[in-house]
Amino acid sequence: MSQMEGIINHLETLEKSPKKRVLFIITQSEMGGAQRFLLNLTSRLNPDKYEILIAVGSDGNGEFLKSLSIEKINHVALPNLKRDISPWHDFRAILEIKKLIKKFQPDTLFLNSSKAGFLGSLAATFSPQPKTNNQKLTTIYRIGGWSFNDPWPKWKKVLWVFLEKLSAGWKDCIILNNRHDFDQAKKLKIKPRKSLELIYNGIDLKKMEFLESDRAKLEMLKKISARGGNVFQAEYIIGTVANFYKPKGLEYLIEAIKFLSEETSAILIIVGDGREREYLESLIVKNDLRSKIFMIGALNDASQYLKAFDVFVLPSVKEGFPWSLLEAMAAKLPIVATSVGAVPEIIESGKNGLLIAPKNPKAIADSITTILSNDKLRQELGIQAHQTVLFKFSLEKMVREIEALL
Repeated sequence: MSQMEGIINHLETLEKSPKKRVLFIITQSEMGGAQRFLLNLTSRLNPDKYEILIAVGSDGNGEFLKSLSIEKINHVALPNLKRDISPWHDFRAILEIKKLIKKFQPDTLFLNSSKAGFLGSLAATFSPQPKTNNQKLTTIYRIGGWSFNDPWPKWKKVLWVFLEKLSAGWKDCIILNNRHDFDQAKKLKIKPRKSLELIYNGIDLKKMEFLESDRAKLEMLKKISARGGNVFQAEYIIGTVANFYKPKGLEYLIEAIKFLSEETSAILIIVGDGREREYLESLIVKNDLRSKIFMIGALNDASQYLKAFDVFVLPSVKEGFPWSLLEAMAAKLPIVATSVGAVPEIIESGKNGLLIAPKNPKAIADSITTILSNDKLRQELGIQAHQTVLFKFSLEKMVREIEALL
């Protein structure tokens, strides 16, 4: 018996309870922004009020599934739900989702990411809805950044605009996490049945645990050494945390390091992994930066090591609302970030970080130098960044606003 069949058989034994049933669907099993949002949300929903099932696509390293198991959140894999377009797998994924909807009988279907959003809402539209209270299934779609803003060929961007506009009519509500994408939806006439909602991401500062700076630096250097890296005696550590995808703009951060003055004694540590690793490694070799740039892989609870960094850089060319940025701000780090997605709504340049245009290695290098050469500025940016998260982007507020829609 497959895991899918086992979960479905279990669901068939459950009697319909007064609890509200919510079926969440997400495309990938790695721990990215959408997965972090979903974990933060579902782990804080009252189990006496909600019965939750999370269905996860097969692509990814499974880190998200491990986190769900630790939190004891009921979940199931969808073997045919994959990130890339595949007519055969996509058709079978629709059938899998329809089967889950029929057995679980959710009150709310909550879709995360573009692929899950399209296939999930299509499956729901053509699924029978045997509701005892005569209420129709509510379909919510939460998108952490429109796919058509990715650095793709024009035809692919046009295709995804068309798919988002087409499928919007199958959804009751679409949640955006930044004003830029919210305004784009209105401009492009991506109109759900009921409403567009703007809900910012939030984190729980009380549960954030950071290693002290000296210990975090030592742990990072140990990880470099374990991977055979040779670290010169650097005064500063520049850092970032990201999955290795094109939209993250890591190539521009790597190229920025060659623009740093020889007098700037610094190394770059990149935490993360993904499909772009080989390309990024080739860039490091090409620019003769193997003694200054170190990719140490993905880390569990990567945020605890953030205080190892003297500057945090977010070099993305496309973003929704980046969790890594909030976490770095919570760690009181000075920030250099590109002005994409929600970033200008979070960072006020010169006050709680420095904003630059995307795809500009020289601007990244200049901003890093500005921060590292001014101790007072570095400290003030970090303090103001922490205050911004504390007062504007709390997890409690995010959960409360999402729960009002369930």
